[in-house]
Amino acid sequence: MTFKTIFIIVVSVLVTIILMNNTDEVNFWIFGNARLPKLAVLGVMFGLGLIIGFMAGRPRNKILTNSSNTTEPLDKDQPYIKGDHDPLSDEDRDYIR
Repeated sequence: MTFKTIFIIVVSVLVTIILMNNTDEVNFWIFGNARLPKLAVLGVMFGLGLIIGFMAGRPRNKILTNSSNTTEPLDKDQPYIKGDHDPLSDEDRDYIR
């Protein structure tokens, strides 16, 4: 078993134990007083934590950049148009050709 699997099992067992031992009702303020079971409040907060943690932990979308030099002509007969971000000098370009 991997560490991640063991961690998920341990957290699931702890959450279950905590939720089952807190079944009494409490006064909870949700824009007005409401009597709710502690089990519901803790369960909802744990679920929100899971959702927020999942959203925060997933990889971000990376902006794909074109790695090929599009200003370099593919055909040797076409003239070369120098771009703004071209690191090569004219002498270097003549040497490469």
